[in-house]
Amino acid sequence: MTPADWWWIPITVWAAFAQTVRNAAQRSLTAELGTWGATLVRFLYGLPFALLWFLLVKAESTPPATPAFIGWVFLGAISQIVATGLLLRTMQERNFALCVAYSKSEVLQVALFAFVFLGDPLTVPLAIAVALGTAGVLLLSEGPSIGWATRPAVLGLASGAAFALAAVGYRGATLALPGSSFLLVGAFTLLVAQAMQTLLLGSWLAVSNFRTITKAVQQWRPSLLAGFMGAAASAGWFTAFALESAAHVRTLGLVELVFSYAVSLKLFRERLSRRELAGMALIAAGVAAITLIR
Repeated sequence: MTPADWWWIPITVWAAFAQTVRNAAQRSLTAELGTWGATLVRFLYGLPFALLWFLLVKAESTPPATPAFIGWVFLGAISQIVATGLLLRTMQERNFALCVAYSKSEVLQVALFAFVFLGDPLTVPLAIAVALGTAGVLLLSEGPSIGWATRPAVLGLASGAAFALAAVGYRGATLALPGSSFLLVGAFTLLVAQAMQTLLLGSWLAVSNFRTITKAVQQWRPSLLAGFMGAAASAGWFTAFALESAAHVRTLGLVELVFSYAVSLKLFRERLSRRELAGMALIAAGVAAITLIR
């Protein structure tokens, strides 16, 4: 067994942890900057760290940015902007851990999208692991019955769909750069994506609501944490995508729910019902199962 056969596991766990910290930092900024301002700081303040990481791992020539690579990165970048905005909007209506759990419906969606667009295998064991995680998400719907039609559920599921498309886009981008080390491929993809997202979202806000950009600059201290942890999370995701299928990476990434529950309980003083805890337990079972599927 080579390191590439198992390194994606600790890298993915790190990415999930860093993403939890980033989400918490962004949620705290939403009241001051609004949904899209809090989304911008994740990319704007993460860009310098993405560049630093790229320079640190650049021990060989940079792979060529082919049209296919740019196309996949563009899909991932746009989808991630939308997904992050929807997630932050959902967090204004439900508690932190549940909003993250709703977005994790991406696990089923990313497996299907990766199968359709990338040809990643959808095996029976993987389908079972995905089903466990999805059943857990179902239990997190509010009300006495499965409440997929509620506003938070719709926003959360839409966020999950966008995150799934982002995962497929970034996985496709890494596959479009054969012949380079997985660290360089992940770092280069991250740098291009962050630059693209900063330019696209920053330009739109500059035209539509320049005051938001001014506030983001004024809030540079808390924004630095969101940017750094966002870049750290993305570096982990992109590196894992260079090593393993998007479905495997995103299903193991459900471990983020454990981290999110701890943050929800300790930082935001939010508690979950028995039903919600049962849903998170099913999702944890999906996480355990995915690590055994190779």
